[in-house]
Amino acid sequence: MTFYGVRGSTPCSCDENRRYGGNTSCVVLRAPGADPILLDLGTGLRFFGLDQAEGEMMRAHALVTHLHWDHVQGLPFCPPLLSPGAELTVYGPADGSRSFGEAFDQLMAPPFFPVRAHELSGDIVFVTLPAGTHQIAGASVTAALVPHTGETFGYRIERDGVAVVYISDHQQPVDDPSHIAPAVLSLCQGADLLIHDAQYTPDEFVLRAHWGHCTVDYAVHVAAEAGVRALALFHHDPGHDDESVDLLELAAAERARERGVPKVFAAAEGLTVSVERASVGA
Repeated sequence: MTFYGVRGSTPCSCDENRRYGGNTSCVVLRAPGADPILLDLGTGLRFFGLDQAEGEMMRAHALVTHLHWDHVQGLPFCPPLLSPGAELTVYGPADGSRSFGEAFDQLMAPPFFPVRAHELSGDIVFVTLPAGTHQIAGASVTAALVPHTGETFGYRIERDGVAVVYISDHQQPVDDPSHIAPAVLSLCQGADLLIHDAQYTPDEFVLRAHWGHCTVDYAVHVAAEAGVRALALFHHDPGHDDESVDLLELAAAERARERGVPKVFAAAEGLTVSVERASVGA
């Protein structure tokens, strides 16, 4: 698994966040003999495309949590999708009465963007995914609604007895800070790795309590309550430089030890980890 974009809200590359990176949400899962599964299509998708072997035809599946810009903005900038023969199937939730594809089509249309998705040279197919469990690229994929601002999925991907859960955006309850939505808790239960929204400090959350995200402490709380084996702090705030993320990671690790979560790390752009049953190795 490789993190190509770990930032939330907006791309923010600069010297101050060189180590963790400034591209927005994009994580890629790979398994031998299977098409890669992409988690979100933020600006990190461009670097996934640049990482492909020269001459290799792209064939992949993407699980999109929701249609906010920071999760889909990378699609037209992925170089392999500009080549005929490339194939990408994109799954995501419906937007009210509109299908996922219809909603996405509004993002890539003049005057907001000059090229529509179907005008790219690669073959891109949009699939409206209902909540529940589906077979995608040889993996069992469970989609469940997660509290956020708008229809948003979290995903659990299981293959060969290994479970990775991806919850990029998660609204922490304001009135009951220890509550976890039952669907979220079920999605995370016993996962080998949980990639979870960890955007705010407690002071920041007070000012942005209804912006759809959570604190690092809440991410640890979800991991502890669900009994996950490793937690990746994700969706870093664009205002958090490398030193800030370092400090948040240290505090989270201490809190995790108190709560019985074996491993915590801050996701960084370019980091590749091998996820195995009951362990995560860098």
